[in-house]
Amino acid sequence: MILMCISAGAQNNKMTHDMTEFYTPEVPVVTPGTDLKGGGFTAPSDAIVLFDGKDLSKWENTKGGPAEWTVKDGVVTVDKSKGDIRTKDTFNDFQLHIEWRIPKDIEGSDQARGNSGVYLQGMYEVQVLDSYNNKTYVNGQAGSIYKQSAPLANAMRKPGEWNVYDIIYKAPDFKADGTYRNRPRVTVIHNGVVVQNNTEILGTTEFIGLPRTVKHGAGPILLQAHGDGSKPISFRNIWIRNL
Repeated sequence: MILMCISAGAQNNKMTHDMTEFYTPEVPVVTPGTDLKGGGFTAPSDAIVLFDGKDLSKWENTKGGPAEWTVKDGVVTVDKSKGDIRTKDTFNDFQLHIEWRIPKDIEGSDQARGNSGVYLQGMYEVQVLDSYNNKTYVNGQAGSIYKQSAPLANAMRKPGEWNVYDIIYKAPDFKADGTYRNRPRVTVIHNGVVVQNNTEILGTTEFIGLPRTVKHGAGPILLQAHGDGSKPISFRNIWIRNL
């Protein structure tokens, strides 16, 4: 053991600091976004802006038709009669930023209180719900991987205030037989608090039943129009970066 330490020390004595430094390829410059009133920040320079407050031209309904949720004053509000919407573009590994607000006068309880969801690759749901003084099953509250992984903390802001999700997602890959070689993994930061830390997603996020393995490629970001009976929630400032 002593000889090994001496040998390592002798090797280090022959090294200079520049032997472990490299200068290429250079790291790309990205101009960060600016702070927004009420939480969050605008898109950085290399992001794809999915919703800029003006229209839903980057979105469609799940049948490929126009997305018909309500856009007003820089905000898009769920229209439950029109169903879910999804991005026209598809993605693999990404960083997603999305801001959402529960109505100030929300009513209901448990899962019937501001329920929605952000589906990664159209398959795996990060739950959206009013979890401010609202008890429900822990793997179904805001910040959960729905019916799989409870959040590490409840970082919910009260109704009427903007919540922020920053989601870092690693897409799965599959064996020839359609089973996972590597399952999807996700980190979710809710209002600056890590609530999912490189969490392995077991499969599809089912309302009834266990996760299923469904072989797939690149997929959209899908926003849920949940029929929970409460007043619809709103979204703003949605952007994504391919990783």
